[in-house]
Amino acid sequence: MLLCTDVGNTNIKFALYKDDAIIGKLRFSTDPYKTDDEYAAELYTIFRINGVDLKQINGSIISSVVPKVTSPLCKAIEKIAGIKTLVLGPGVKSGLDLRIDNPSSLGSDILAMCVAAKELYSCPAVIIGLGTATTVVYLDEKKRYCGGAISPGVTISLDALTHHGALLPSVDLNPPKKVICTNTEDCIKSGIIFGTACMLDGMIDRFNEERNTNAVVIATGGLANSIVKNCKHDVVINDDLILEGLRIIYNKNKK
Repeated sequence: MLLCTDVGNTNIKFALYKDDAIIGKLRFSTDPYKTDDEYAAELYTIFRINGVDLKQINGSIISSVVPKVTSPLCKAIEKIAGIKTLVLGPGVKSGLDLRIDNPSSLGSDILAMCVAAKELYSCPAVIIGLGTATTVVYLDEKKRYCGGAISPGVTISLDALTHHGALLPSVDLNPPKKVICTNTEDCIKSGIIFGTACMLDGMIDRFNEERNTNAVVIATGGLANSIVKNCKHDVVINDDLILEGLRIIYNKNKK
C-alpha cells in the first residue's frame, strides 16, 4: 500500500492507496508544535482502529506547505511503518513542464494538483484550489503549467472580517437562500460565498480571454463544494486532486 500525505496550513490529509485506488482516508488538524512521537502515536492509533496492517504500507510520499511539520511527520511515518518518505520538492520527477519565472518556488500542493489534472483531464485547464489560500492556475493545451493567481482563502477572509468588525458575528459557510439578504449573518454569508463564486467566474473568464480558449475547470479543497456549486461556469470537483497527484508522482519516482 502507498501512503500519500498532503500537509496544508489548516489540515493534514492522508490517503492509503492499493492498486491506484483509495482504500482509506484520514484528516488531522495541522499542528507545527507536535513532535514526531505525538504524530506517530496518533497515526498508529487511528490506523489500528481502522484495521490497517502497517506492515502492508510499502511506500510513502508527502506534499507539505508547512516546513515545521514535514520532518516530524516523516519521522513518525518511519516509526510506525518502517519506511522512508519521499518529500515532494526539487529533484523529484513530476513530469510537468513548468513555464514560470522560478520553478523551485512553486508550492508542492499546486504542483501535485496540476500533475493530477494533467493526467486525469483534458487540457487546457483551469485548476482551482480552495484551501487556506484560493489558487487559480492554468495548464495550456500542451499540458504545461503557465502560472496563475493567489488570493486570501475563504476562511481567512471571513476571519479577518469578523476580527476587525467588532459587531460582525462569525458564521458558518452554508449559502443563504438569496443574494440580497435581510440580516447580518446572511449578508456575510452572501458576500463570502457568492462573492467568492463571482470572483472565480470572473477569473475563469479572464483566463479564457487572455489565452483565447475555453478551458476545462477543476476545483479541489475543503470548501470546493460550498463555493463552486454557486459558480455560473461548469466546474468539476475532485476532493482528492492533490492526493491523486502524489500517487502519480510517487509512481514516476519509485525504483
